[in-house]
Amino acid sequence: MKRLRVFVVSDSVGETGDQVAKAVISQFRPGLENTVIRRFPHIQSEELIRKIVFLAAQQRAFIVYTLVRQEMRKLLHGLCEQEKIHAVDILGPALQSMATFMEENPLETPGIVHMLDDDYFKKIEAIEFAVKYDDGRDPRGLLQADIVLVGVSRTSKTPLSQYLAHKKYKVANVPLVPEVEPPEELLQLDPKKCFGLIISPEKLNSIRKERLMSLGLNDDAIYAQHERILEEIQHFEKIVDKIGCKVIDVTNKAVEETANTIIEHILTCK
Repeated sequence: MKRLRVFVVSDSVGETGDQVAKAVISQFRPGLENTVIRRFPHIQSEELIRKIVFLAAQQRAFIVYTLVRQEMRKLLHGLCEQEKIHAVDILGPALQSMATFMEENPLETPGIVHMLDDDYFKKIEAIEFAVKYDDGRDPRGLLQADIVLVGVSRTSKTPLSQYLAHKKYKVANVPLVPEVEPPEELLQLDPKKCFGLIISPEKLNSIRKERLMSLGLNDDAIYAQHERILEEIQHFEKIVDKIGCKVIDVTNKAVEETANTIIEHILTCK
């Protein structure tokens, strides 16, 4: 299975393009396996469009774009044709059809759907929270979080935190390694808002080897060795037993599926 790279280009936050891209890709790769989706939000200059197309050509990426300004759509479309890049315009056809139907011209104002939208500001606050308290950076955030994720390295804690943040949940995550004692705050949490992420040793070994190779390192480093992985998983099990939290096996789950499991559990426990 060849690696699939998808660029989501938007003059707003890019959530629409991101969701459409994932919905389409899941029809070919249900777990988004061997897929890299990169979002380029708030793109409002021709220079940035040109740089993105150049990068897409280098990486042989597929482009999905949601641009409300016609001249920007035309520029991106033309450059993609020139570089023989496959690209899909999500908003353009709908805007043109609506303009014809209403006999009016669109405002072409990026991000207008989010203006003065309370939900939007809550989402931004949650996203900023997830970034600030990612990877155990500040344990003080654990007691302020709506959701806390714990797990060994490469169990999708960060992408899951960001996905849940887009659902307006404030999420903090903590990596568990045998050499580092977990923060005290972790054991003071309400177990109902904490979730342990577990993955099969074989799958984790494969993910870590791929990660090492992508960094230009040897894939036989201790980080990816089977014995080390088993040691980390045993440590993880000991910690989550102390916390008393729910454990989710993410071995064959997409981020969206894991997020839905977490949200359902939280709503059930309310």
